[in-house]
Amino acid sequence: MAKGDEKAKGKSKDTSGKKAKDKSKKKAAKETKAEVAEVAAKPKPLVSPLAPDRFPDLPVIDGVRFATAQAGVRYKNRTDVMLAEIAPGSTLAGVFTRSATRSAAVLDCQDKLEMLGDTPKGGFAIVVNSGNANTFTGQRGASDVAVIAQAAASALKVPVGHVFTSSTGVIGEPLPAEKITDALPGLVERLSPDAAEDAARAIMTTDTFPKGAMAEVEIGGVAVKVMGFAKGSGMIAPDMATMLGYIFTDAAVTQDGLQAILSAATKRSFNAITVDSDTSTSDTVLLAATGKAGNVPLSSGRSAEGKILAAAIEEVMKDLALQIVRDGEGATKLVEVRVTGAKTARDADKVARSIANSPLVKTAVAGEDPNWGRIVMAVGKSGAVADRDLLSIRFGDILVAENGWVAESYREEDGASYMTGQELVISVDLGLGRGEATVWTCDLTNRYIEINADYRS
Repeated sequence: MAKGDEKAKGKSKDTSGKKAKDKSKKKAAKETKAEVAEVAAKPKPLVSPLAPDRFPDLPVIDGVRFATAQAGVRYKNRTDVMLAEIAPGSTLAGVFTRSATRSAAVLDCQDKLEMLGDTPKGGFAIVVNSGNANTFTGQRGASDVAVIAQAAASALKVPVGHVFTSSTGVIGEPLPAEKITDALPGLVERLSPDAAEDAARAIMTTDTFPKGAMAEVEIGGVAVKVMGFAKGSGMIAPDMATMLGYIFTDAAVTQDGLQAILSAATKRSFNAITVDSDTSTSDTVLLAATGKAGNVPLSSGRSAEGKILAAAIEEVMKDLALQIVRDGEGATKLVEVRVTGAKTARDADKVARSIANSPLVKTAVAGEDPNWGRIVMAVGKSGAVADRDLLSIRFGDILVAENGWVAESYREEDGASYMTGQELVISVDLGLGRGEATVWTCDLTNRYIEINADYRS
């Protein structure tokens, strides 16, 4: 073969290789473009229009660490198990649903809380899973809770009576406990004091955003921190607690004192909200105090210093409670219902909840219809003492009705304009006494139906 022929042959080989390489690049680019188009075509997750701009920067609580895992309890490609480790020397309080069909986890937590003395020895652990409520699962439900608690106790070397579990999700399906226990070794390895946001995300179900809140105060010259996170979006009409909430502080508080503070704050926060009038079988709020701040231990929320801590804890709980309403399934409006002038506080609460839970009121709000007649209806059906000719109704600062009739100064266009806002206040004064109550709710939209019709799909 001539030298020139060799060059020609070599040149031919190089050209062939280049063409193949170019073809491969074009194919890869085409596939990448197709993948990008496919991702773009997928509907983006809907986030409540009432959601905060961002998750807050939660402070690290000395003595508390968190970790999360993708255990595959129900969801794929998302974290669904959260572990919290709480240092020895801490105290813990809890409030739970009073539902007659409460979950195995709730029953177990209630039993364990009753067994704690005022100075419990040993650390604590909280294990939470989303996707499965472990409710209405018979004896197996209780067995699964025991298996998870024992595994967590062994992994963290804490008393099994100090392991509190929570489950949220679909009711009536067996909990795959082994998926949670298999994840525990990895969870323990990844425990970190600054992973609270990850923990908040791991406990979400139909939530569209994670919920966190914090407060910092000074008690006896000592800086004290409080922070917490919660989940909840539907099946929200709490009865002792919200769906799931976890609050942590580095303050030193006795067991009895911590429980009293939590119970009092719950009434004005988690128990003052409603999304759909349905009380969950899984409602649980746990409050842990590590004592690491170094303040003189508080024995109640009634002393001057105790009131400071109690106010900070209630502030965090109320913030979380309102975030739950803001994330009400399909919600587009946050509604504050204020009732004054009732014969008793109990009557005021009845009226406020009757208004807040009324589907007719909530759909009118969704449609931005200032239909004050539905408010009158809700007052009348509440069961509270009321007098048609004494009550008055306001939308924000707008006087709508008084003396048994529409107010002379009221103009329908003013009411309609007010209802276009995202945050509304409906006020009712019964004119009978000093009883008052405030309840927060949201509107009822088509999206609520879509979410719950497809919940188990």
